[in-house]
Order: sequence, then structure tokens, then C-alpha cells
Amino acid sequence: MDAIDRKILRELQADASISIAELSDRVGLSQTPCWKRVQKLEAAGVILGRVALLAPEKLGLGLTVFVSIEAPDHSDAWLRKFAAAVAAMPEVMEFYRMAGDVDYMLRVVVADMTAYDAFYKRLIGTIPLKNVTSRFAMERIKSTTAYQIANPAKA
Repeated sequence: MDAIDRKILRELQADASISIAELSDRVGLSQTPCWKRVQKLEAAGVILGRVALLAPEKLGLGLTVFVSIEAPDHSDAWLRKFAAAVAAMPEVMEFYRMAGDVDYMLRVVVADMTAYDAFYKRLIGTIPLKNVTSRFAMERIKSTTAYQIANPAKA
């Protein structure tokens, strides 16, 4: 990946809806080579997709909960069952296997406490869990989807 690829990625992270003409102008390429680079980045799995970012509050989803889970079992079979169940829950926006004092961390977005209670009951009903701790976000201070793309000389 060279400096132009990095420029392309920075621009697309800022606004993936720009036209290839605008993108090529911003990165200093003609349209065809720029488009070929975008296709190459997609084929290599660097660009996973292009999406619209939505305001959860405007959709009636005003409660974000970080859920820490300790597993009673660390077998592959338990993990497969648990991962499949959690991945199927639309309220779960992010799902991580962790190192440290908790085994899994979820970021859950729901309308309100009643909706979270319903989610919680479904979660604990799917598979045995050792401990579930919920932390409720009071305010989103920073939220971004853009990764820092370092220049090789500065890395």
C-alpha cells in the first residue's frame, strides 16, 4: 500500500459517497487508475464495505450498554453456540472476545431500559453464563469509524 492508496482510504473513510471523479481529484489521479486502486483495495479486503452512518437517537435507539460477560465454560462447542446466539441478536452492534478479567464484551444499542431488560432476558436464556455486568453509557463523547492511517515514514 503506497501513499496514494492511503489518501484514497482517508478520503473514503471521511465520505464514501463521493464520486470517483471527486475522489480522483482529491488524491491526484485520473479516474480510471483511481477506480482500479479502489477495486484492488476492495479485492484485498482492506475496504470491507461502504455504508451510511446513522444517528441512533433519531431512530429511537437512545440507550447504549456495554455488557461484560464471564463464561462458565471455555470449550470450542460452548463458544460456537454462544457466538451464534449473540451474533443473531440485532441489538448487538459489536462483539469481542477479550483478554483479562472478562471473557466477552458487547456493545448493545436499544431504545430504553425496558428494551434492554428484554434483551438481557434473551441473552441469559440462550446459554449458561457465569457473570453478566451491564454498564450504561450516559453520554457519547467521541464516536468514529475512521481508523488512523499512518504514513510508512512515520510508522
